[in-house]
Amino acid sequence: MTQALEIATLPMEAKGPLEIPTDSEKEKEKDVEKDPAMVMDAEISEKSSVAAGEIQDDAVPSYSEEEYRKLKRKADRYLLPLMWLCYGIQQTDKTSIGTQATFGLSKDTGLHGQQYSWLTTVFYITYMCFEFPSNIILQRYLMGRTLSCYMLCWGVVVLCVGFAQNFTQLVTLRALQGFFECCISPGFILVVGSWYTTREHASRSLVFQSANAGFGVIANLILYGIGSVQYKRGSEFQAWRYMSYFLGSMTILVGCLCLFLLGTPSEVRWLSPEEKKIANARILSNNTGHDKTGIKKWKWKQARECLIDPCFWFAGLNAFLNSVPNGGITAFGSIINTNAGFTNLQVILLDIPKNITSVLWFVCIGIITSRKKNLRLYFMMVSVIPPVAGFAIMASLPNEPQYKWTKWTGFFITVPCVVALFLAWTLIPSNVAGRTKRTLTSSFTFVGYCVGNMVGSQIFKAKDAPRYIPGTAACAVCFGLEFFLLVAWRVILVTRNRRREKQLAEQGISEEERIERGKQLGEQDCTDFENPYFRYTM
Repeated sequence: MTQALEIATLPMEAKGPLEIPTDSEKEKEKDVEKDPAMVMDAEISEKSSVAAGEIQDDAVPSYSEEEYRKLKRKADRYLLPLMWLCYGIQQTDKTSIGTQATFGLSKDTGLHGQQYSWLTTVFYITYMCFEFPSNIILQRYLMGRTLSCYMLCWGVVVLCVGFAQNFTQLVTLRALQGFFECCISPGFILVVGSWYTTREHASRSLVFQSANAGFGVIANLILYGIGSVQYKRGSEFQAWRYMSYFLGSMTILVGCLCLFLLGTPSEVRWLSPEEKKIANARILSNNTGHDKTGIKKWKWKQARECLIDPCFWFAGLNAFLNSVPNGGITAFGSIINTNAGFTNLQVILLDIPKNITSVLWFVCIGIITSRKKNLRLYFMMVSVIPPVAGFAIMASLPNEPQYKWTKWTGFFITVPCVVALFLAWTLIPSNVAGRTKRTLTSSFTFVGYCVGNMVGSQIFKAKDAPRYIPGTAACAVCFGLEFFLLVAWRVILVTRNRRREKQLAEQGISEEERIERGKQLGEQDCTDFENPYFRYTM
């Protein structure tokens, strides 16, 4: 039963191509029984004829490798720096709450008990609630314009945080921030899927995701400069407010830039009509169609398919397990390090080598995965092992001066953990075909991400200060469980690919035929289950 679902074929009731003269009907039926590929050819022909009426430019012209390379280089020049900047700003806007807390945010706004934790929790509650509707909006309307409008709105919210006077105002603004920031990560994953081939998904996604640490170096230096003013002028200069003024203003400026440059191939103004055709033709090898051929109608069949696909559940659970530690460290990392004996300015500076190491690890993975196939899950497994030891060190050592550098080392070796989350996101455009199925998988993954961050911010309780032993120990356990989940995920994908290769070999279908048929079904919004020529990336 499972195998039948995984290698599902199209309905075998194609009428047009399979109608034959009565006098040779029996003879033809015998031929079909001997060669099942004839049935598939007939089905593809029928679906292609139907799609021709729905999709303009159905006959995709062929282009030279040089034309494809030229288009790819142009896309890299425009998109990668812009997405890197946007993603870096978003991460800094989201996580700066931890730095601001060490510069008096809690004291100046009268926070007490778990109120500070709720500033992170409420962010992810609204992030989660509006994740799915935002995903639908992104795929139904102009993606670039929609993302830009969201970015402008959250820039205004971050700016307003600097004017907050109490918990009510802060928690309202953080809720609005989660609402507007919910679409940036899934949106960028969809943009990458509409521009790049499957082999390039990991490296291009890692470029903008490296801003999580890379832009952090720049932001930390600026925040350090703002924070140092407080040391000179005294507590009357509330540095955390000026951090919000700076971050909010910068977000608004970059959002304006995105209005003119960000989008899918059919949206952007910096491609000629011919270049747009080249861009769409280039990604047909992904077997997922392109941004014009995707059928926007909701398909309940694809939604049901998600429920029986173990990889759908793996994606969400992996995001949850990785995000529990992420939520805790985002909200409490700076506090844990100041409790260990560092000043708030030292904590900002100590984040810089951590961020640089993270960028180098991202670059290494990006280069290797762009040259060699099926290594993503291996890198994800390797990246969750050091954090287990890191959180164990933080949980076990006391906050004594002689241990502060050892505890910081434990904090430092948690650096690779985010790779297991970010690379999992790149598997969505690479491994999930069908617009409805991809939308649901993306949404469910980010639901896991949100719930994990909410849990992570709540397991670090005020009563456990200053060491927060239960919270740090729970983070170590999450990474251990994530490792075994990643192993199971890869085993399933390898098994699926082998079964499909075996079936196609029995039918005598060559690799060239497989690729061509896969493209045709991909253009018709078939899922990876419905397309037997689809190959999973690992």
